[in-house]
Amino acid sequence: MRVNFVDLVRQYEAIRDEVRPRLDAIMETGNFVLGPAVAEFEEAFAAYCGRDHCVGLASGADALHLSLRALGVGPGDEVITAANTFIATVNAIAQVGATPVLVDISPDDYNLDPALLEEALTDKTKAIIPVHLYGQPARMDAVAAFADAHGLKIVEDACQAHGALYRGQRAGSLSHAGCFSFYPAKNLGSFGEGGAVVTNDGDVAEQLRIYRNVGQSEKYVHPVPGFNSRLHSMQAAVLTVKLRHLDAWNEKRRAFAALYNEALTDVPGVEIPQTKPETEPVWHLYVIQHPRRDALMAFLKEREIFCGIHYPIPIADQEAYQGVRAHPADLPVTRAGAPRILSLPMHPDLTPEEVAYVADNVREFANQ
Repeated sequence: MRVNFVDLVRQYEAIRDEVRPRLDAIMETGNFVLGPAVAEFEEAFAAYCGRDHCVGLASGADALHLSLRALGVGPGDEVITAANTFIATVNAIAQVGATPVLVDISPDDYNLDPALLEEALTDKTKAIIPVHLYGQPARMDAVAAFADAHGLKIVEDACQAHGALYRGQRAGSLSHAGCFSFYPAKNLGSFGEGGAVVTNDGDVAEQLRIYRNVGQSEKYVHPVPGFNSRLHSMQAAVLTVKLRHLDAWNEKRRAFAALYNEALTDVPGVEIPQTKPETEPVWHLYVIQHPRRDALMAFLKEREIFCGIHYPIPIADQEAYQGVRAHPADLPVTRAGAPRILSLPMHPDLTPEEVAYVADNVREFANQ
């Protein structure tokens, strides 16, 4: 049996008859950039997230970058974020000229540890970017309380958490700006690149619309230097179709995570992911830990089970961010996990038999 880490072909086959007419309609009009299809998706996704505004962008990375810019973060400011995240989170801080400050993660949910925020705070701190890593919501009550106490902006990195819930509220709706990526392998993925920001702040939304469209407030009127970060109509059309399926797909991910949990509990050396009662994760990734991670990954590959590692090199150890300030400086939880974490196959088009096959092989390796 072959089990792919993701399988976008299966997903496409399931929605082909919904997607193709939408794409044909756009090609027949020639309205490819920021057209009616983008406006339709923005309205639908804003409603789904429970926000007043959604601004479609070219990528999740741009969503993070332009949100910070729209909130007035810039040179001389510091932004606190999690030490264990995709590098785009930290790149966004650097792109506005601010300084990233990393805090270590909690060992149970891999997210930013709110207990470390006070240690990271300085008089230059302007914002916090909590990351809902792997589809697990961060502890937003504690983050919000800290931000409110110190007058800080919050930008949510919800790029892996489409549809996740924290105390009944959607990820992305718990901050000044919620940022999403629509990279194809995401829970809600386009047929290429794409991103969006959701917000209740009309001024932030308007700034984002100007920034994304080469700084234009209206045609050939440029109040600020801008960027080319427009969501394309064909990607928006795909996303509108997929959004209708997102909750059902997320329920399948939850079911497969439960199967993994049941099969891998108490397997020697295997640490399974933990969840908190106030959260409903969407399992963008199902990440275990094992002390012989590389050998386990090779063992699974021999049996045509394809896994991933998210992320093998901590941000603080990347050449681009050598010397970045971190709390604690040695980031013990992040660094301890880096050689142990392994992402097992997780997507809504798996079958229970495939999940069982993966778990059986993990157990076989662990019991050798």
